[in-house]
Amino acid sequence: MAGPDEFAVIDAAAVERWIRAFAAAIAEHEPELTRLDSAIGDADHGANMNRGFKAVIAKLDEASTSGPAAMLKQVGMTLVSTVGGASGPLYGTFFLRMATAIGDTDTVDQKLFAAALRAGVDGVVARGKAEAGDKTMYDALAPAVDALDAALGGEDASGALSAAADAAAQGRDATTPMQARKGRASYLGERSVGHQDPGATSAALLLRTAADALG
Repeated sequence: MAGPDEFAVIDAAAVERWIRAFAAAIAEHEPELTRLDSAIGDADHGANMNRGFKAVIAKLDEASTSGPAAMLKQVGMTLVSTVGGASGPLYGTFFLRMATAIGDTDTVDQKLFAAALRAGVDGVVARGKAEAGDKTMYDALAPAVDALDAALGGEDASGALSAAADAAAQGRDATTPMQARKGRASYLGERSVGHQDPGATSAALLLRTAADALG
């Protein structure tokens, strides 16, 4: 296990493990995401995400890409072109911004990965104009990147990513008592209170699979 100053290296193979693990988690949790979105949205978050990541996996099966950034760019472009509603542009932007932040390097250390993850979250904010407490995926992503940054230098890669995943799960759970201020759920007003946000739920899966695949 790498020590605090020995950053674990993330290469294209590791990124592919993460993407495949996230796709599998989305497929497994599609009924849950659909149920959550049925309560406060269009009831399509699970189906949309699963369709998009099936397309992503089909692309990965066709041919391997040359590096982490190229792989993340391919994921983002595939999601933008195959996923409808808000999920495609938001998740697509997330992966495209991560790719830009990583650049041409073949290996990514923990510090660069954390910076890329934050760039992805910043992209989600730029695309969706979400703020903390709006009851969106941002409420899971924001505490995750903060936890990852806080863990840098004090935890090994596994511990830092686990802290980020735990923070994302706590952020997901915190959306339940919130009143939605963004998207279709906001039309429900106070009736959106008491429902876990489906976007925050899929975002928590994104961080948990990152911890499992990259830690």
